[in-house]
Amino acid sequence: MYFASRRDYAGRMMRQPPRGRGTGVDPANRFTGVVAEPSPEDEGPEAPLATTEFLPDASKSIVSYNDSPDLGYNRSVNPYRGCEHGCVYCYARPTHEYLGFSCGLDFERKILVKHHAAELLRAEMNSPRWEPELVVLSGATDCYQPVERKLRLTRACLEVFADFRNPVVVTTKNALVERETDLLLRLAEHDAVQVTFSINSLDAGLSRILEPRTSVPARRLAAMASLAAAGVPVGVSLAPVIPGLTDEWIPRVVEAAAEAGASYAFYSVMRLPYALKELFADWLETHFPDRRNKVLNRTRCIRGGQLSDSRFFARFRGEGPFSEQIRDMFRLACRRAGLPRELPPLSTAAFRRPGRQMRLF
Repeated sequence: MYFASRRDYAGRMMRQPPRGRGTGVDPANRFTGVVAEPSPEDEGPEAPLATTEFLPDASKSIVSYNDSPDLGYNRSVNPYRGCEHGCVYCYARPTHEYLGFSCGLDFERKILVKHHAAELLRAEMNSPRWEPELVVLSGATDCYQPVERKLRLTRACLEVFADFRNPVVVTTKNALVERETDLLLRLAEHDAVQVTFSINSLDAGLSRILEPRTSVPARRLAAMASLAAAGVPVGVSLAPVIPGLTDEWIPRVVEAAAEAGASYAFYSVMRLPYALKELFADWLETHFPDRRNKVLNRTRCIRGGQLSDSRFFARFRGEGPFSEQIRDMFRLACRRAGLPRELPPLSTAAFRRPGRQMRLF
């Protein structure tokens, strides 16, 4: 491994991703201007670049708060920082730069693990300052990425939500959430849970290169149907819609989700902040060179000539004719499928602090 400046690295982005990765490059961290570029000995299917490191996260709190007016929630829990799913478009990638890592391959293979997530969550809900309110699992990285099968941190957090009956929305691209049917049903008894599956196409081949370590779309739909049949409220998020690449899938995804038992649907349009612009352009050049210009130009049309727009209310939908076309296509698909375009409200009425009554005696 050796290091190069951002200027030296310019123009040398494209590299075939290691197997199972969304990208094979590490763009320069915007705070350091230095990039780590692999040496020849780092290449190959079993080379260091292909392995994942799980690093302990020493966070003292687990609930993140935001005051964004267009999110619909202000509390979230993320048991992991970084995400092995490797979705190349992920808007959370640049957050890894705050840790001194890259938003590229580092984001997929250097995962910070909050081993004490459930204990921190329980302590926070036990505090008299805690007011019951909707919490999202997760607001950034997927809480059901592959290592969750072994570590079970998300399950432990759901056990806390079920004990306190605090409402929670689980958002994931992984069918592993089906494992938690027992806990989800406990919450569903009190109108305190929804599970949102993120699906932006039904093409398994596209999914394997766009979001390589997620469950394939058909498997997500099967998990959705299983939870819905059991009595757990489920919905679909078409996120992100990629203009010129996945927008054509909107009607079929909505229809398939409705058939699987979804009770709501919503969408957001791709945005590419910071080095994600280069990363995604590189991915297009590698996998869809014939569509590269079309996808990037349509994204610019939606984003006022840029590839990203961080303004509230514009960032999720975009503006202009192509944005309106996506919106109308989505609305028509939902109307035909009979799906509401908003999440049903959850209830805080059943919230409790377990054991509190016993301590009175």
